[in-house]
Amino acid sequence: MFKENLLIYILFLLSGVSALAYQVIWQRVLFSTFGVNIDSITIIVSTFMLGLGLGALIGGKLADFYKNKQIILFILIEILIGTFGFFSYEIIAYVGNLFVLSTSFVIFIVNFSTLLIPTILMGATLPILITYIYRSSKNIGYATGILYSYNTFGAAIGALIVGFVALMYYDIPTTIKLISANNFIIAFFAFLISTKAQNEAS
Repeated sequence: MFKENLLIYILFLLSGVSALAYQVIWQRVLFSTFGVNIDSITIIVSTFMLGLGLGALIGGKLADFYKNKQIILFILIEILIGTFGFFSYEIIAYVGNLFVLSTSFVIFIVNFSTLLIPTILMGATLPILITYIYRSSKNIGYATGILYSYNTFGAAIGALIVGFVALMYYDIPTTIKLISANNFIIAFFAFLISTKAQNEAS
């Protein structure tokens, strides 16, 4: 059971790498636009917390509605996250230029809204993959625990890589592009898993 789903666990670990890497790097972008202050920190942390929570609810509904298509959903979500991530520096910078002279409340709402959708997508991946792993394990506690542990470990790796490695050698736009490339790599290998499963079923 563990071996047959090992690649899924690794892909979800890499998904966690991207998620926290985005959080760190988007916070840096907000700092460069609006300064290092409590507002920028509040925007990114509150957006991630709400987005992950809403995403978990939405992902659970999607996993139940699209039965036996959890990997396809995961692929689509990773592609969407990677696409937003690829353009996120330009998007955040553009929004910053438009609203830089606005009140703190307006800046909060605009940036909050901009980053909410990708964080919802990130949050949706956990219940979707839990449903997928549960099909083979028949143990919801096992499925939840192992996926959450891999994703959390990946998140720690992502924060460390961005904070202590990537930004030492690359600028912010390049680092963001590398993070988004990780999402597309995840989607590619998830596609291979889906294709293999379809071939075995036919």
